[in-house]
Amino acid sequence: MNADKNTASPAVAGDEAAEAAEIASQKDAERGLRPGQNARQFWPSAKRLLAEIGPQKWYAIGGILVGIIGVALSVVGPRILGHATDLIFAGVIGSQLPAGTTKEQVIGGMRASGQDRLADMLTGMDVTPGQGIDFPALHEVLLLVVGLYVVAALFMWFQGWLLNNIIFKMVHRLRQQIEEKVHRLPLSYFDRMRRGEILSRVTNDVDNIQNTLVNTLTGLVNAVLTVIGVVVMMFTLSWQLTLIALIVIPLALVVTGIVGSRSQKLFQQQWDATGHVNAEVEEAFSGHDLVNVFGRRKEASRSFEDRNQEMYKASFGAQFVSSLIMPLMMFVGNLSYVAVAIVGGLKVVSGTMTLGDVQAFIQYSRQFTQPLSQIASMATMLQSGVASAERVFELLDAEEEEPDAVGATSSRAAARIREGRVEFEHVRFSYTPERPLITDLSLVADPGQTVAIVGPTGAGKTTLVNLVMRFYEIDGGRITIDGVDIRDLTRRELRERTGMVLQDTWLFQGTIRENIRYGRLDATDEEVHEAARATHVDDFVARLPEGFDTVIDDEGSNISAGEKQLLTIARAFLARPSLLILDEATSSVDTRTEQFVQKAMNRLREGRTSFVIAHRLSTIRDADLILVMEHGDIVEQGDHEGLLAQDGAYAHLYASQFEGATNDLEDDEEDDAPAPQTGAGMMPGI
Repeated sequence: MNADKNTASPAVAGDEAAEAAEIASQKDAERGLRPGQNARQFWPSAKRLLAEIGPQKWYAIGGILVGIIGVALSVVGPRILGHATDLIFAGVIGSQLPAGTTKEQVIGGMRASGQDRLADMLTGMDVTPGQGIDFPALHEVLLLVVGLYVVAALFMWFQGWLLNNIIFKMVHRLRQQIEEKVHRLPLSYFDRMRRGEILSRVTNDVDNIQNTLVNTLTGLVNAVLTVIGVVVMMFTLSWQLTLIALIVIPLALVVTGIVGSRSQKLFQQQWDATGHVNAEVEEAFSGHDLVNVFGRRKEASRSFEDRNQEMYKASFGAQFVSSLIMPLMMFVGNLSYVAVAIVGGLKVVSGTMTLGDVQAFIQYSRQFTQPLSQIASMATMLQSGVASAERVFELLDAEEEEPDAVGATSSRAAARIREGRVEFEHVRFSYTPERPLITDLSLVADPGQTVAIVGPTGAGKTTLVNLVMRFYEIDGGRITIDGVDIRDLTRRELRERTGMVLQDTWLFQGTIRENIRYGRLDATDEEVHEAARATHVDDFVARLPEGFDTVIDDEGSNISAGEKQLLTIARAFLARPSLLILDEATSSVDTRTEQFVQKAMNRLREGRTSFVIAHRLSTIRDADLILVMEHGDIVEQGDHEGLLAQDGAYAHLYASQFEGATNDLEDDEEDDAPAPQTGAGMMPGI
C-alpha cells in the first residue's frame, strides 16, 4: 500500500465496500491476472465444491429423501392445527347459538335480520347450534400434531447425521488431495508463493470450507424443501393468497443478488488478506532474531499493520454489506405477511375460507418467508466458504511437475546407472522466459570425480545442481547419468541415488537418532552410530545427557548451527548415495569443525561423483575439477593449481578472499598493539 493509504483516516462503513475494486485489482495483480479478468466466480466454484461429494452421493440422496419426509411431516402440521382452531372457533360460536335449531335455520334468520356478513361466515363453518367445543376431537388433533412433530424431528436429526458425515469425509478427501498436490508441485511454485500464504490455504481456508458446509448445508437443503412443501400446501388452501405470498420471491432474488455480488468481492479480499497476514506473521516469527539484530522491529510492525489494516477493511466491509440481507428480507417478508392477513380476513368474513385455514395459511406464509430469509443469511457464509474454496482450488489447479517416465521404462533406465558419470549436453534453462540464465552449458563429471562449482552470487551455481536433481526442468539439451537421460527416470529413482547437503539445514522434531536415520529408514542403530562417528556427530552427542535419544525440535534450537549441519551431513553419509551434492555444506561450522567435516567429506566422496558448491575456496583446493561460473556460463575450468596459473576469474576470486583475510588480520593486529607510553617529564610524541 502506498504512503497516502497508510496515513489515511479510517473509512466509514460505506467506504469499506467502495474500496472493493481497488483492493481486488491489487490481489489480481499478485495472482498474475490481467486487469478486468474475472478472478472469482461464485457458481462454478460452488458447483465444483458440491462435486467433491461424489463418492458419498448415495448418502446425499438418502439425506435428501429423509429431509423430504421430515419436511413433509412438518408442513402438514399447520394444516392440522388449523383444524384444531376451527374446532375451538366453531365451539365458541355454536355455544352462543340457540340449541335445537339447525345451521340453515340460524343462517336464514341472520339473513332475514340483515346480518349477511355473519351469515356468510357461518356458511363456511362446521358449526352445530347450542354445542360447545368438542374436546375429545381437539385432543386427538393435538396428539396427532405432537406425534407428527416428534417424528419429523427424528427424521431431521437423521438427515443432519447423514449430511454431516458427507461433509467431514469430503473435507478429509480435500485435505488428502492438497497433501498429494503439494508433493507434485514444482519448486518454482514455492519460490513464487510465500510460505504463510500456502499454509493459510491449507489450514484456514479448508477449516472455513468445513465450517461453512456444516452450518449451511443441512439448513439449506431443509430450507429449499420447506419452501417447496409450503408452496404446495398454500395452493391447496387458496391460490389467490398463494400468489400474494409469492410476490416476495422476485424481491428476495433482487435483494440477495445485489447484496451478494458486493459481499462476494469483499469476502475474496478478506481471505486473501488473511493469507497475507499469516505470511507476514510467519516470516516475522521465523526471522525474529534477524529482525532484532538489524533493529527492524518498527519496520516489521509497520508492514504487519498495513496488512492487518487491509484485512480489517475487507472483513468489516464484507460483514457490513452481507449483514444487510437479513433485515431487508424480513422487511420484504413482513409486507407479504400484512397483505396475506388482510385478504385472509376478508375471505373469512365472506365465508370462502375458515378461520383455521387462514391461520394455517398465515403460518405457512411465515414458514415461507423464514426459509427465504435463512437462505439469504446463509448466503453470507456461503460467499465466505466459496471464496475459501476458490483459493484451495487455485492450489489444486496449479501447474504440476512434468510426469515421470513410465514405471517399466524407468526401471530399465535406472538399472543402467552404475558408475555415476554425469554429463550436461548443451543445456538451456531460465526461471522466466524473458530472463535466460543458462544458454548453452556442456560439461562432464567422470565417475568418482569431485567437481567444485564456484562463482559470484547469482552465477547459477545452485541452479546447476537443482537441474541435476530435477527440482526444475531444463528448457533444452539434456542431462545424463551413465548415458541415461534423467528425464527417463522417476524423480524418486533419481533422488534415491543422490545425497544432498544444503547450506540451510532441515531437521524435524524427534531424536537425533531419528533425524540421522531419515537418510535411510531401514538403517540399523549400528549404521547410524557409524555415520555419526564418520562425521564427528558423536563428539557432541556424547556430551548430551540423553545421547542419541536427545529430542530436538524442528528448529533445532537446543543444538548449535554447526551441530545441526553435522547432523545433515551424517544423514547424507548414511544414505550411501551414488551422486553427492554439497551446497556450502561447511558454511555453518567453525574452522576446527570444518577440518573434521572435510575429512568426513573426503571419505564420503570416495567412489562417488560429487558436486561441491563453495564460496570458501579453501575447501575445494583438492577438487578434481573446478568450474568457474558467471551469468549462467562456465568461464573457466580446471584444477586449483592450473586455474591459479591462468590468472583469470578463479585467481581473482582466490586472491580477493585471502587478501581480504590478510588485511583483516593486519588490522586486528594494529588494533591489539599497545599504545606508546610517555615517560615522566616527557612530552607526548617525543
